[in-house]
Amino acid sequence: MKYNLKMKNNVYENDNLKDLRDLIQLYKNKYLKLSAFEYKLKPTDKELIVKTFEEFVTDIEDFGSYMLKNNFKRVAIISPNRYEWCVSYLAATTSNIEVVPLDKSLPLNEVSDLLERSEADTIIYAKQYHEAITSCQNKICFDEKFEDSLLYSEELDKSRKLDHTEYNNIKIDNEKMSVMIFTSGTTSISKAVMLSQKSICTVINDTKRMFYVPKGSRFLSFLPLHHVFESVITFLFGSSLGVTLIFCDGLKYFASNIKDYNITGFVCVPLVIEMIYKRIIKELEKKKKLKLVNFLRKIFRHTSIKTRRKVFKQIFDNIGPNLQSIIAGGAALDKDTAQGLYDFGFDVYQGYGLTETSGAIAAENKYVKKPGSVGFPFSSSEIKIFEPDKTGEGEIIIRGDAVMLGYYKNEEATKSAIIDGWFHTGDLGKMDKKGILSVTGRKKDVIVFKNGKKVFPEELEKLINDIQYINESMVFGHIENTKLNRNSDIVLFAEIVILPENKEKYFPNKTDEEIFEQVNEDIKNLVNRKIPAYKYIRKIIISNEELIKTTTRKIKRNKELEKIKEKLEV
Repeated sequence: MKYNLKMKNNVYENDNLKDLRDLIQLYKNKYLKLSAFEYKLKPTDKELIVKTFEEFVTDIEDFGSYMLKNNFKRVAIISPNRYEWCVSYLAATTSNIEVVPLDKSLPLNEVSDLLERSEADTIIYAKQYHEAITSCQNKICFDEKFEDSLLYSEELDKSRKLDHTEYNNIKIDNEKMSVMIFTSGTTSISKAVMLSQKSICTVINDTKRMFYVPKGSRFLSFLPLHHVFESVITFLFGSSLGVTLIFCDGLKYFASNIKDYNITGFVCVPLVIEMIYKRIIKELEKKKKLKLVNFLRKIFRHTSIKTRRKVFKQIFDNIGPNLQSIIAGGAALDKDTAQGLYDFGFDVYQGYGLTETSGAIAAENKYVKKPGSVGFPFSSSEIKIFEPDKTGEGEIIIRGDAVMLGYYKNEEATKSAIIDGWFHTGDLGKMDKKGILSVTGRKKDVIVFKNGKKVFPEELEKLINDIQYINESMVFGHIENTKLNRNSDIVLFAEIVILPENKEKYFPNKTDEEIFEQVNEDIKNLVNRKIPAYKYIRKIIISNEELIKTTTRKIKRNKELEKIKEKLEV
């Protein structure tokens, strides 16, 4: 592997893919006998099913020929992560057939609405979504045969006998829409992002230039595959390097899967990484070793990663002795968590990207690490800070081949998002003198007071969530009008979630009023004392229900505000 340390975003030379058929050819040239997928049909199964790249390629080419024979034009896919999802995705895209990956967590009525909006003629799905399938001409179910649908395994068997001539002669137009992904807003306002194979392959190629992944690596597929970060980075980037993909058995099995399946790396949202770190700290506290470990962290912080892994071997043995790399995306990773895991010898890299940029377009790597940053822009992407203020903060805008074609049948939204060739992300950030990018918040989430001062909710939520009994929180601004003053300024509220198990553990035999008083007192002492007065949390609402989130664990702030609106009315 050749590398160039002078170019921090172009370190490793690698195969350059122009479309996803090049990816299939790469499998054939390099990886046929290697294990491509390992998974269980049920978490309780003892047997682990193994699929080689040779089997994977055969299934893709057979099913692609089947799709062409049946004249499919646009295929929607909805199911939990599974091998057949990956086959269907690449069978379609390598046949010049468009793919619409749908969010598996959507209510059935929203699935129906998005199917209609997508104008897909074919749906490939898991049986629990059958009732939502009303608008598609062709229906193929992964796991059950219905009167009005076909069974995936039977159709795949039929495809074995088909001639591959049409499939083999397909020429990919890598600049037209290949994948349509709906953003995570409500059905009526979610936008359909159009991605080309050129944009997807740009991200795969750029990621390969940034990271070295050793032979024999094993990635855990945990995020839903409909999410561009998971499909492009974990699935497509990983498989382009011959990585074995192991499907997680479910959230409650996540920790055990890392250890049991000898996982070497995974992509996830910061919330999961923070959960792992908190688990480590709790275990150290329980064993009364936290002070010693914190002392050792400072001593060995600047030693090699091999040394740190030896010093903290017990921690690795508990989490997963083979775990090496974790890539975080989708939100900002807490600085303390990133530093803590780095000190223990974990390679944790923060990445940045959006659906509209085909996944990641900036990331840290072995040579570029700065706590609180998202690293260097990828080599094919140009990133600027638009209209920065005195502190250098402004909107992050992006130009390059990774950027979407636009929003499907929404010219107005496309024009407002892409101006003079620059995609306006809606994220706020800064760039240092070295060109390292930091994301400071979401433009629409910033709370602005009458005097122009700003508050980023995430900053305060981090402090609140550090209180041991609080599961999660959401900070928001609310104008409180009174009879005397109808032009009051914004008041900062915090919705604080204490789930029943924490209530029972930390507040046994206490009334709701007593709990409220305790929380209020802790907010004053543990949060407000650490921040300027204008950022003080003035009022709290306590909830025993999880906040409404996307499948990548981002808080749906508007939805959550709708839910608690009645409590805010004066």
